[in-house]
Amino acid sequence: MATTGFWPVKGSLKVVIDYADNPDKTTNPKYLDNDLARVLEYAGNDEKTDQRLFISGVNCSTDRACEEMRAIQKRFGMRGTNVAYHGYQSFRPGEITPEEAHRIGIETARRMWGDRYQVVVTTHLNTDSVHNHMVVNAVSFRDGKKFQNHISDHHRLREISDAVCREHELLVLEGSDFYGGKKGAYWVHKKGGMTHRDMLKQDIEDSMKYAMNFEGMIKQLQARGYVYDYRRGSIKAPGWERAIRLDRLGFTRDMIRERTDRNLDDPAARYGWNTHLPYRPKRLPLLELERQLAFSVEHSHDTATVLIDAVFLILLTLLGLTRDEREGKQSFRPLSPTVRMEMTRFDRIHAQYMLLRGNDIHTAEELGAFMKMREGEITALEKERQSCRNRLRRPKDPQVEGELKERIHGISEQLKPLRKDLATARRIDDSWRRYYELLQSEHDLEARAITRDRSLER
Repeated sequence: MATTGFWPVKGSLKVVIDYADNPDKTTNPKYLDNDLARVLEYAGNDEKTDQRLFISGVNCSTDRACEEMRAIQKRFGMRGTNVAYHGYQSFRPGEITPEEAHRIGIETARRMWGDRYQVVVTTHLNTDSVHNHMVVNAVSFRDGKKFQNHISDHHRLREISDAVCREHELLVLEGSDFYGGKKGAYWVHKKGGMTHRDMLKQDIEDSMKYAMNFEGMIKQLQARGYVYDYRRGSIKAPGWERAIRLDRLGFTRDMIRERTDRNLDDPAARYGWNTHLPYRPKRLPLLELERQLAFSVEHSHDTATVLIDAVFLILLTLLGLTRDEREGKQSFRPLSPTVRMEMTRFDRIHAQYMLLRGNDIHTAEELGAFMKMREGEITALEKERQSCRNRLRRPKDPQVEGELKERIHGISEQLKPLRKDLATARRIDDSWRRYYELLQSEHDLEARAITRDRSLER
């Protein structure tokens, strides 16, 4: 019995300062390459594949898969932000050997994508459930067309997987809900985002790299902002409605113990543990940023008014750190999961900040005045356009008719940016209070971290 799914791998974004300095700058293709390389590296991780014994390529070699996929993208021209698709095929614990799971994965990938796309198939052994990862180039090697990622493709992957499983005399989920009944996760993945479960799994994997035992892993997760319930064996982050049991994610006590025991015998892992002690004082990104800007989340130093544009700038800057944090290139204390979840809205948040900056909007009152101004401009133009349309209903000289049509078209073009501004401003009005509270919560977390660090140093 196998469950399946896949989601797009988005091209990465440059740091927020580049965007703030040059709002017209487009994403450089080299950043797209980085995300493609990262997902391939994750899929082929030696720790998960038993020393690379279970890695195969469909229409590409395993050793140079990234270069070959990039070559296809450069040949036909990379369009859009989806650089690849990351799929999975997971089996029940104990129902299949790694060798057979890998054969099923290769055959599933070949039937699903093999006639048009390059695919790398790996079989991971790092959880109780043997599972396959499939990394699919978003661009076809035949004609350069991009994979469209319709919901029918997700149905088709499951149907193919079920057919291959039946051929191997495995049970399938007859008549079950598509995508495990989790339609919300489907749409999050379709947009290139991460669910709470995705983020937690990623953080558990990262924490186990720097833990010598189960307690050490829990301390690493607590340092990232999670709260662990020892009685239920579940974990959650502030703002989450429900906790998630570790064993439901495939992280059983035995599996965690085996991974952490392996770290004890690995000099590199011991060094990593020593440099990632959760109680070791680290730079605190939000407090440090507030000092640099001479600004606190609550208000600036010379006014008691919340500055909305500063809230958006701080949030964007923090989100810009998530890439370096994920790659281990900075010494900041890890941002909380609640903040990192906003990374999926980076483009929207950036557009909102640019509207605030471009129109010199700083406070809620100024935002309200801006919305009223745009509403007035839109109303006036709509009235003028309707007047022109009314005049067209009566017979007119061809020249006058042409002038009216041209004016109607011109008004419609004027309305587009005004309506876009108004829609963005309304989203800002709906979201800035939540972002303000989110940053306040992050500020409090970092302040408590300082207190804890000082108490441990005594």
